[in-house]
Amino acid sequence: MSYDLMVWAGDRPVDDRQACSTYDELYERYLETDDLMVPPTPQIVAYLEALIARYPDDAEHSAVWASAPVLDEASGPIVYLIMSYTKAEEVSEYAAELAREHGLVCFDPQGECLRP
Repeated sequence: MSYDLMVWAGDRPVDDRQACSTYDELYERYLETDDLMVPPTPQIVAYLEALIARYPDDAEHSAVWASAPVLDEASGPIVYLIMSYTKAEEVSEYAAELAREHGLVCFDPQGECLRP
């Protein structure tokens, strides 16, 4: 099992309903396409570098990420994080906090809600 988050650059939606709509649009535009992925923006790269510094995505840390390398899950202004369920609480809390520090939006697609 895994736990997913999507982090994106842009204005923070006013509520969960708007966040769901934004999530759907961004997912379709950047992840559901058959075209090649768009290179991640510098803001997303900086976020991922900070996240990976704490939770590396190598074989030694395979208990953290259900899908690695994490950078491969980034496209344009978004990154879709897939974490192992056993580490989800710890990693998702840090990922959401780090997103705020980087001026990014963090969304929980399972709960269909913004992460504080």
